[in-house]
Amino acid sequence: QVQLVESGGGLVQAGGSLRLSCTASGRTFSNYALGWFRQTPGKEREFVAAISWSAKTTYYADSVKGRFTISRDNAENTLYLQMNSLKPEDTAVYYCAASAALAGTMRQNEYDYWGQGTQVTVSS
Repeated sequence: QVQLVESGGGLVQAGGSLRLSCTASGRTFSNYALGWFRQTPGKEREFVAAISWSAKTTYYADSVKGRFTISRDNAENTLYLQMNSLKPEDTAVYYCAASAALAGTMRQNEYDYWGQGTQVTVSS
């Protein structure tokens, strides 16, 4: 089992920045690839970014490429999502997730463990 807890969400104006964190406990953190997903009411959860176990490979949704950066600190068991140039359409609940697919994956069904989510609201 891996327990994931997100933090860092909040209210920010358009054009601003936030950094989300996801702290893991349980099984060895570096044994998993990690990802961020987001969901707004009435919509399906969507992929945002993913990172391989070694941090050598990253993946981004087209909608966030160039604005968001995913990173991880295996020594601190923490995953990050730096979000810059935020837009109102980035408003969502953001979830971190862990996958045994070590190279990283954008597919939700390949993630085994999920956090509870943190709300990000971007005002216009």
